[in-house]
Amino acid sequence: MLKIAASLLAADFACLKRDIGRVEKADYLHVDVMDGLFVPNISFGPPVIGAVADITPVPLHLHLMVWEPGRLLDVLYAAGGGQIDCITVHAEACTHLHRTLQEIKNLGVKAGVALNPATSTDGIRHVLGLVDRVLVMTVNPGFGGQQFLWEMVPKIRATKELMDSAGVECEIGVDGGIDMVTAPEVVEAGARFLVAGSAIFKADRPEQVIAGLRGVNRENRG
Repeated sequence: MLKIAASLLAADFACLKRDIGRVEKADYLHVDVMDGLFVPNISFGPPVIGAVADITPVPLHLHLMVWEPGRLLDVLYAAGGGQIDCITVHAEACTHLHRTLQEIKNLGVKAGVALNPATSTDGIRHVLGLVDRVLVMTVNPGFGGQQFLWEMVPKIRATKELMDSAGVECEIGVDGGIDMVTAPEVVEAGARFLVAGSAIFKADRPEQVIAGLRGVNRENRG
């Protein structure tokens, strides 16, 4: 089943509660945590995550774009509490990726690993047993509203092949530039978790966009 995550980075921060209420048909609320080091921008921290968790029933997917995210896991988990479904870290940002994934699993939530456009899937081959979701970045991380990198579609297929060859059940997600034009291509390549920001939050009827993206799964093979 295709899952849709609405990326909070594209919301109107001056009307955050209103915008979150407009996207509650999504399966997840995608929250990008940025530290100004791993990526240029600084975004949401524990106070905002806690406030978001208090005002929506939608499960949270935390995407940590930070160096050495293991140091922040406890405080972020405490902020989001039972609302957090999955915490995803970047393979490039972890000195000890295996340990960090173990720490996420120990919190009792799903563990995800994200791969930047220039990062090969080979680096996660030996941690797949700990991974619930692989997030293939289809833009370079750190900014919202970027153009989809079409050259990442073969990488999604390669990720699917890696899962199949390893015999693991792991969800493939994509993040960046997802809309009704790009979604069919990534779904055909093997993605089942779509993160969309501008396409959802900038729409007059976000619920229609969410339904349209979710319907892509029925219009494509697999």
